[in-house]
Amino acid sequence: MAIPVATIDENGISVPDYETVRQYFVDEFKGIFGQDIDVDPDTQDGQQIAIFAQAVHDANSMALQVYNAYSPSSARGVGLSSVVKINGIKRLVASNSTVDLTLIGQAGTTITGGIAKDDAGNQWLLPTSVTIPAGGSITVTATAKDAGAIQALPGAVSTIGTPTRGWQSVTNANAASPGQPVELDAPLRQRQTISTALPSLTVFEGTMGAVASVTGVDRLKGYENDTGAPDTNGIPGHSISLVVQGGDATAIAQAIADKKTPGTGTYGSTSVNVTDEYGVTRAIKFYRPTPATIKVNISLTALPGYTTAIETSIKQAVVDFVNGLDIGGTGGFVEWAEVFVPANLALAGNAKTYKITALTIAKNAGSFGTADLPIAFNEAPTADLTNVAITVT
Repeated sequence: MAIPVATIDENGISVPDYETVRQYFVDEFKGIFGQDIDVDPDTQDGQQIAIFAQAVHDANSMALQVYNAYSPSSARGVGLSSVVKINGIKRLVASNSTVDLTLIGQAGTTITGGIAKDDAGNQWLLPTSVTIPAGGSITVTATAKDAGAIQALPGAVSTIGTPTRGWQSVTNANAASPGQPVELDAPLRQRQTISTALPSLTVFEGTMGAVASVTGVDRLKGYENDTGAPDTNGIPGHSISLVVQGGDATAIAQAIADKKTPGTGTYGSTSVNVTDEYGVTRAIKFYRPTPATIKVNISLTALPGYTTAIETSIKQAVVDFVNGLDIGGTGGFVEWAEVFVPANLALAGNAKTYKITALTIAKNAGSFGTADLPIAFNEAPTADLTNVAITVT
């Protein structure tokens, strides 16, 4: 009998199970000591066989993990961080919130070390040096001074924190992109999948890949209208529209300008001027996503084993599901039925400690119900633990 070790062929890696390994040692022992040897698990020989079999099985399992570590679809942790470098991306570290600010002032004014403040008193740091152009207005991306998911609704950042001669006003047309914790494996795999579109055959996919590679971009959705008339989203004909969460506005606009087809228009509420190598300046437009807060009410019956820790796990699973949805939702909706999957902990062991009797969802200040929630093409479903309420009966 061949030694039951991991093998690799054109079909990938094959690993024998523990029982196959144990049976190999049973047969070998009987071949050496005779067919009448007692190898039951409670005998000394049986225990020795189990030790040998477990050692070989563990080595096989390690070979499987090493093999899988070379694939982005199965690598984990540090292994995944290493393998995605092949695609020119890296795992996102904990980040600060960012917001696009429109600065208005006298042309030629240079703002050095500028700071803006929001209604809550949070400080937003401008780029090291900003010069207001001839038009008297410029859009820059500011970074929150403090780390974490600091929020700023449209228009909330309106105070000049470092008065500078010639700088007249500041405001934010779009909500801030909240800071993120260290990137988890699942979203990193998603970014790796998108990044492979960078050298793709279609220009649009290449544009998406370039923007996805901009540092800080964590959610992205692109739309292309190749007709001669506006589409259902209002995107003009022969134009593209990207909805980008996170990342520096100037870097995003530069990536779009570098990759888009000449003559193709860009569409969105954020506009950044980009100057090409010939000195021609063009406005590149894209969207920052509008947050669509998803609220979930769950009623459940507690069964033996149910604890407050399990309740927290349910809330976190629902929040992770919502925040993992694409911009624009699933086909334009947050589907009510899909929320049952995380609410039931994907039928993991703890799901047997409770039974859901009712589940309703709502968007922003809307009413709770069981209908799918419509999500606009430039809206990003979002939720936190305070948006999930659980009633135990």
